[in-house]
Amino acid sequence: MSARRSLLFAPASRPEVLEKAARAGADVVCADLEDAVGPADKDAARLTGVAFLGGAPAAGTERALRINSLRTPTGLKDVLALQAAGPLSGIVCLPKVESAEELGWADELLATQPNLLLCAFIETPRGLEVAPAIARASKRLAFLVFGAVDFCAELGVALTDEALAWARGRLASAAHLAGVGLLDAPCLEFRDPIEVARQARLARALGFTGKTSIHPSNISTIHEAFAPSVEEIEQARGIIAAFEASGGAVATWQGKLVEVPVVKRMKRILALVDGQSAH
Repeated sequence: MSARRSLLFAPASRPEVLEKAARAGADVVCADLEDAVGPADKDAARLTGVAFLGGAPAAGTERALRINSLRTPTGLKDVLALQAAGPLSGIVCLPKVESAEELGWADELLATQPNLLLCAFIETPRGLEVAPAIARASKRLAFLVFGAVDFCAELGVALTDEALAWARGRLASAAHLAGVGLLDAPCLEFRDPIEVARQARLARALGFTGKTSIHPSNISTIHEAFAPSVEEIEQARGIIAAFEASGGAVATWQGKLVEVPVVKRMKRILALVDGQSAH
């Protein structure tokens, strides 16, 4: 998995905000054509968003565009605009995905642009139920994103850790089984760095590989939360060395049993460190 620890949203209707977001240091900057843009502004924002996706990204930053749902006429207009513009790279984010077929539609509609990656937002109970199939539906799928706010609205419950625990666990299992990344919902209390850090640490502890954000000031906090500590890095190197010295058999490290699943987790930690060094 790539080290996509952070994704920063910016409304596609505001080019000046987009360009500021592009310099904020996020791993992914996403121009939003969906929730952040009202119906009357969709057409104008579409031009800006598609142009942003086709622009040259800053070093260490990928560009993304969240279109409207492919189950809507507006979403189909978004895809037609992408076809016409022909961006050579970037990530197309699909909101409120509720079936593996939607990834197939995107693959076919963007067939002439094979270098565009995909991202699927899981935001409804229906989407959560089929998340394992969605996560495996396309070789272009780079990561999933949990839309916690919409999910809780559908359930009619408050946005709390307890209400989201089962959904987060199911998504973590689906994403890791498919070998794709998984980003958590943004912290709505974005002016509270302590709460931003708490939520980011919780997401990492639950198996998420990153977190989305709605404000540039949160990016460094998110990166810090998803960065392995010095102790974790040293442990990973020690465990892998012990395992390799055993010839790939069961080994011990500091009195602890080391088996293949543990080694896999340690290799993921070191891979994340290598990925971060490129950003």
